Amino acid sequence: MPQGRASGWLQWLDAWHEGRSWWARLPLLAYMVWVFVHHVVDPMYQPLLKGLNLGVHELGHILWMPLGQFMSIAGGTITQCMLPVVGAAMFFRQRDLFAIGFAAAWLGVNFHDVAVYVADARAMELPLVSPFGGGEDIGHDWNLMLERTGLLEWDRSIGMLFHGAGHLAMASGILLGAWTLWRMRKRNQSQNGGAIAPPWIS
Repeated sequence: MPQGRASGWLQWLDAWHEGRSWWARLPLLAYMVWVFVHHVVDPMYQPLLKGLNLGVHELGHILWMPLGQFMSIAGGTITQCMLPVVGAAMFFRQRDLFAIGFAAAWLGVNFHDVAVYVADARAMELPLVSPFGGGEDIGHDWNLMLERTGLLEWDRSIGMLFHGAGHLAMASGILLGAWTLWRMRKRNQSQNGGAIAPPWIS
């Protein structure tokens, strides 16, 4: 990217950073790191976002129902992974890079959730829940999808891909969030005379 264009992007972002509190967002960044570490240590870890993700997942089944049975089944996973992406697009229009970072980490949490579900496609040992009830009467989304697509024997490999994508998305979101808070702090210090502004701001 040409230097002038990069400088223009930074100035565009810094206009949003002015007057905003980096320290008020720091606990949320720490929580993102906490969740990421737990996902790395324990693939079965379920953060507080699990309940929200489950609700969005089940809503997705209903939203995609008009497109047929297969899309209704796939719609749960599609919707829960699409919502953070929609959020990131909305936050981009608001120039809120920290919120975009959180959305990326949230997408990573969803990928980890999906990874566990996919890897269980053949074993079907996970306890399944639904707004309409629970137990053995609930179909296993990924068992049905992978069986119909002839990929059932690859369930664990596909699950590992989702785990890898989850790690990448969460790490990217955390790095973006940390960089944004650093940038916000430096910008506000320079505006208050507490520090020399970085050369790319002047």
